Amino acid sequence: MKISYQWLNQMVDLHGIDPQKLADQVSVTGIEVASVIAPDAGLKKIVIGHILSTKPHPDSDHLTLCQVDLGDSEPVQIVCGAPNVAEDQYVIVALPGSRIAGNVKIKRGKMRGEASEGMICALQEIGFSESVVPKEFANGIYVFPQPEPVGAAVFPYLGMDDRLIDFDITPNRADTLGMHGAAYEVGAMLHEKPRFPEVNLHATGLPTERLIDVQVTEPELVPQYLMKVVSNVTIKPSPLWLQIRLWNNGIRPINNVVDVTNFVLLEYGQPLHAFDYDKIASKKILVRQAHQNEPFTTLDEQEWQLRPTDLVITDGQKPLALAGVMGGLDSEITPSTTNVLLESAVFNGTAIRKTAQWTNLHSEASTRFEKGINQDDVAHALDRAVQLLCDLAEGTASEGVAVGNQVLPAEPQVLLDPARVNHVLGTEISAAAMRAILTDLQFDYQDQGAKILVTIPRRRWDISIEADLIEEIARLYGYDKLPSTLPTGVQTRGAYNQRQQLIRTAKRNLLAQGLDEVISYSLLTAPQATAFAAQAPEPIKLAWPMTQDHAYLRENLVSGLILDLQYNLAHKQNDVQIFEQGNVFIPQDAERQPREVPMIAALWSGAATDASWLQKERPVDFYDAKGVVENLLAVLGVAEQVHYETETDLTDLHPGRTARIMLGTEKLGFVGEVHPSWQHEMGLPATYVMQLDLSVILAAELPALVAQPAAKYPAVDRDLALILDQHVTNAAVVTLIQANAGKYLHNVQIFDVFAGDKIGHHKRSLAYRLHFQDPNATLTDEEINRAMTKVTTALVEQLQAQVR
Repeated sequence: MKISYQWLNQMVDLHGIDPQKLADQVSVTGIEVASVIAPDAGLKKIVIGHILSTKPHPDSDHLTLCQVDLGDSEPVQIVCGAPNVAEDQYVIVALPGSRIAGNVKIKRGKMRGEASEGMICALQEIGFSESVVPKEFANGIYVFPQPEPVGAAVFPYLGMDDRLIDFDITPNRADTLGMHGAAYEVGAMLHEKPRFPEVNLHATGLPTERLIDVQVTEPELVPQYLMKVVSNVTIKPSPLWLQIRLWNNGIRPINNVVDVTNFVLLEYGQPLHAFDYDKIASKKILVRQAHQNEPFTTLDEQEWQLRPTDLVITDGQKPLALAGVMGGLDSEITPSTTNVLLESAVFNGTAIRKTAQWTNLHSEASTRFEKGINQDDVAHALDRAVQLLCDLAEGTASEGVAVGNQVLPAEPQVLLDPARVNHVLGTEISAAAMRAILTDLQFDYQDQGAKILVTIPRRRWDISIEADLIEEIARLYGYDKLPSTLPTGVQTRGAYNQRQQLIRTAKRNLLAQGLDEVISYSLLTAPQATAFAAQAPEPIKLAWPMTQDHAYLRENLVSGLILDLQYNLAHKQNDVQIFEQGNVFIPQDAERQPREVPMIAALWSGAATDASWLQKERPVDFYDAKGVVENLLAVLGVAEQVHYETETDLTDLHPGRTARIMLGTEKLGFVGEVHPSWQHEMGLPATYVMQLDLSVILAAELPALVAQPAAKYPAVDRDLALILDQHVTNAAVVTLIQANAGKYLHNVQIFDVFAGDKIGHHKRSLAYRLHFQDPNATLTDEEINRAMTKVTTALVEQLQAQVR
């Protein structure tokens, strides 16, 4: 909300305080000010000129020679190319040596041989946004609606000498989304009581209830709904002062009727809507919820199929407006409108938010209804708009108000304990000082012994409990005045929870192993979002994606890493080892939000070791990736519970170079090479990836890590070479050895693999080193031989192994 300093000064005595200092003071009291905008900043030597005469340029069919009075003894000639330039216009003129928007300097010059002493400007050329320029001047120069002092600086006559204080309003302070609310806030800060224009409405028309029948079928969704009729209006441009109020707040002036509703919106924070009364044949207004797929066309000529959650304003049959969001094309105000039906209402914020979200029609009105409005001002704002229409459109107001519903909420009363305030804030503010703050806030109160009973006005619907009042006292007393005190009582020692600790440990380990951490987009295309899953899951699409490439929530982390790899390859970075930790989104049923699952994933591509005089360059392979995974699992404390299986379900990975990682009976993740077809399609070299589901580790019951003393007695290593069928896995051999070698076996390590004709067809030789150690004594050859005999017997009987 951009608060006009000049307009605010009409409501509160600002004592001439500098706008920037005022903004700083407002920020200190709890409402952040994003900036103070000076519309005339960087502009100079731009004045009002009067076009005395015009004639066509002799060498151009679109240029005009203008004789312009700038207040000097003689008029000057300016060449203008605008299509709407004409004699006797009062216009904006940039003099030679002036600066216009974009820091462009205007010089004397010639245009096709004719001298031009400056430039006749459009509003856009002096810094106005295209979105606020009145449509009649959108493609030409701006023309003042009435004569203005010739030669005077243009800025005061266009509101550009004003300063706009941009309130960055949080949702709980929606009461300041209007000049009245801002005046109350600034008035409390400066110890001034706001003053507002009086509304003296003289209704001379027919009774409103005879002109329109108003009914509300959902009173709980529409607590207030009021209407009045203004007859015999003249549609024309608004006076310049009103247009200035609008365009300084980013609203384009349209005509006097529409502009009045927007002006009251800014003044009171109360949205209004104007209907063409003569287009409502039934002379009936029925407010109800829409029917399923009910057709409706909004003012922007867009057609909709409505939903039952939408509130609509109807003529008893068909919709005329989406309540609180946007009006309908069938009842819009046009230049031929003569009778206006004005609406002022309160709509349920949740209902308005749902409609605005699914239609993506977020307006100034819907924003205010969603966050809340001052229900005391609903009727006052309606009267104010009617009064302005009578003054600016020569209309006649109907007598009374047609009421569809009018239920005002009770004003809450909160008991404030000054002792409690000082205890919470650590201050010694007197009760009298607290009463003075309540008076500045325009809150009524009564003393009840040592406590104060405060009546909260409806315009401050954000206050309902004592803590809210304590906050009001703290911010107006001054946060900078609050003393620094140490907390009392028993302090809770901060610590990471199990999930946080697991994630940090995993990240530190991968960083220590040489991988770089990346952060990828959570939004992808549908194929990317659902890749690397055993069964193709249902993609989760956003309702209103910003781009087609970012329309679906990711269900894996690997796709993002592959996009990062492509980016690096495009920038000639070929050796890439990266990881990411983040949440993926797993779809559930239609009634529930997707489940967020913490994952960690990594990617390897390029060289594992660089070429040097000692060694050749070696490309990364499956065992590099698996080694990193094993190291990570060991640090996370799950290596002893993990085993690997052949992965055949993931079609996006190489079927012969991918392993499924199991933690007990739960699938923990995978490690393997990206499928060659993917690599070819995406122009990737050999690329290896892994992904772990951290929620599986968090849910597992893991044994506690117990430190062991260093062994005092020597260890014994025995080697064992076996000839096995090629389908027998290393994991099966290791498991069988561990089950039969006894309690002194500490480690089994494969150190050689050989296959060839000498071994036999479909055979291979696997060699293992078994490491034995007894922490309490020296092992004897007899003990080792017994263990080895038991191992070889089991291997021969169960795996049909040949011991070499």
